[in-house]
Amino acid sequence: MSMPIQVAIVEDDDHDRAILKDCLIRYAKDKDIHLNIREYTDGEDLVIGYSADYDLILMDIHMRFLNGMRAAGKIREVDQDVALIFITNLSQYAIEGYKVRAADYLIKPLNDFSFAECINRVLPQINRERRRDTITIPHNGGKMKLETDLIRFIEVQDHDIIFVTNKGRYISKGTMKDLEERLNPDQFCRCNRCYLVNLQYVDSYQGTNVTVAGDQIQVSRGRKKAFLDALNLYMNRHG
Repeated sequence: MSMPIQVAIVEDDDHDRAILKDCLIRYAKDKDIHLNIREYTDGEDLVIGYSADYDLILMDIHMRFLNGMRAAGKIREVDQDVALIFITNLSQYAIEGYKVRAADYLIKPLNDFSFAECINRVLPQINRERRRDTITIPHNGGKMKLETDLIRFIEVQDHDIIFVTNKGRYISKGTMKDLEERLNPDQFCRCNRCYLVNLQYVDSYQGTNVTVAGDQIQVSRGRKKAFLDALNLYMNRHG
């Protein structure tokens, strides 16, 4: 059995929220898919301590404390992958949704036919994202999802863990030991006590330094053999 699709419903109107949940349940039964549904009554409730573990968010645009558009902007700062569907009374507001890469939108009042058509369009995107290898990290009081293939290297500075990625640098908390256990050991390897390198981004190795996506990192004497063995194995497998 496949893992359930994680869904968040964000709607401040009790009646509309119940309709939306019923549409989801009927769709899942019809398509024989499994959903885990969590309900929120405002965008603020979703954003505070956002866990970045949702596959799909269905969100009303007009809410009392933090509207759907502003909530989506905050979510996109830490989660680029989750599929966003906006619920609105007026189609003109849906245009704004594309600024935060909304996957689709639904116009109230909802009905099963339009709802099913919308989810049918978005489901392939959800399934693609679920196949990607990601890691969720603590970030700014919440959690952030990173695609592991985009991580160039990870660095420890004092008590901070710094993820250097193709999309920027992100500061988190944790330990290298925990990250080594969570990341693919065939792809990520320590070159010294403070650096964990994604081998796919290694440009060259010379002397005691390895160049990773343009950045030079020192390879310690104690880790040199294990690192070079891992690098040679990776290059043999991936060319």
